[in-house]
Amino acid sequence: MQPGSCPGAYLLGRVFCPYRDGVVRESAVKKANDILSSYGTTVFEVMSRLAMEHGAINLGQGFPDEDGPEDVRRRAATALMEESNQYPSMWGVPALRQAVAAHDRHFYGLDLDWQSQVMVTSGATEALTASILALVNPGDEVVLFEPLYDCYLPIVRLAGAVPRLVRLDPPHWRIDPASLSAAFSERTKLILFNTPMNPTGKVFSREELELIAALVRRYDCYAICDEVYEHLIFDGRAHVPLMTLPGMAERCVRIASAGKTFSLTGWKVGYISGGADMLAVIAKAHQFLTFTTPPNLQHAVAYGLAKPDAYFTGLAESFAERRDFFAAGLGDIGFEVSPCGGTYFLIAGYRPLGADMPAEAFCRLLTEQAGVAAIPVSAFYTSGEEPAGPMDHYVRFCFCKRPEVLEEALSRLRRFSGQLRQRAAG
Repeated sequence: MQPGSCPGAYLLGRVFCPYRDGVVRESAVKKANDILSSYGTTVFEVMSRLAMEHGAINLGQGFPDEDGPEDVRRRAATALMEESNQYPSMWGVPALRQAVAAHDRHFYGLDLDWQSQVMVTSGATEALTASILALVNPGDEVVLFEPLYDCYLPIVRLAGAVPRLVRLDPPHWRIDPASLSAAFSERTKLILFNTPMNPTGKVFSREELELIAALVRRYDCYAICDEVYEHLIFDGRAHVPLMTLPGMAERCVRIASAGKTFSLTGWKVGYISGGADMLAVIAKAHQFLTFTTPPNLQHAVAYGLAKPDAYFTGLAESFAERRDFFAAGLGDIGFEVSPCGGTYFLIAGYRPLGADMPAEAFCRLLTEQAGVAAIPVSAFYTSGEEPAGPMDHYVRFCFCKRPEVLEEALSRLRRFSGQLRQRAAG
């Protein structure tokens, strides 16, 4: 067998091939990309597999347990049969790009040219990847907040950029102006941030956005704004895109997601709004990543974005009710629940339950013994480094599930917390 011809498993940068005689020999295949091979399987996949193995309620990975609006799904089915199924423009079908521009004008007062300032992508992660690869050169610095969504650092590092991390702490996750200012320099190419924020549920205040905008203008750099939870915002708050602030229109990339807005995460339809010059370059990266997105899904999302305001307010109200129910239940059990202004995630500290262990170990115990899966907040901090202090005693729960599922999860957590207290007392 020639080197490289065996579909063996990678281990520590080497490939091992099982032969018919049962002897495992090392194959002389060069190791894979140093950056990507240094990352393990995403924690969301790991915890979802563990949940399946133990029959646990999966409150780890962030997806609803009900499909989105029936009329939007029916529009996708109709478009599949009645519209073209061949390659659309890599920028997206005109109907969806026009719908995005109309949506952004209606909700935020943005005046976008749909032909040069809106592009469709295969999900928000692809939009992030295309944007970072297009705007960053090796050696550039990228400012990020942590805890951060798990794909941000791998993409930034793959682009050859240097991450500059600004830490946010519970329970309110406020920006420290001095820390943020210190992260910027003449080498800063862009800042990447998420509002409403996964995993914290934080909604950036206008004051914080103005601080970011001032630094972006001062250092003549860009901002990539991950706004996929724009319509999952609670308690009378208003979503304010950074792009709407003075001087930001030509410096911002605004990324949104049909998966979150319509509870159709498997569709992987995202869209970018931004300055025409920026988008022209991002399109060049996009064409070499996915090029295009299924046209029937694009037509369905265009239909969905034109739904009346009542749909969008109803979506937020529905998830706010589930947040309130689940947060109250966690608090009654004894968890320390952090405020959640948006998204469908709650951060909860478990030290009061008498469990003194790292968050990853607690999540495994929770899945195996309580039958409820969560995500350790430590997974959202810099890879390879343990978060300092009490942050390694927090977990993230996803509450975008049916009420009866949340009720059963709380029942299981209540029994489990009683067992923990008995162990601690004994």
